[in-house]
Amino acid sequence: MKRMQRVLSWFSRGSKNARQNQLIFRGQKTVKTNANGTSGYLVKSGKNSGKILGHLKKRPSQI
Repeated sequence: MKRMQRVLSWFSRGSKNARQNQLIFRGQKTVKTNANGTSGYLVKSGKNSGKILGHLKKRPSQI
């Protein structure tokens, strides 16, 4: 068993890191873009609440 110690410890570290990453990303909430017909992100709270950030707009001359 001693000769496989490095491989087993490497595998267990990798699986532990993968499990932690899954738990972190599972708890994240997604950003609702294009909600309510806008083409940007609407700020929900804070001093800029109600503002739309990153509004995408094309001019007719560029289409």
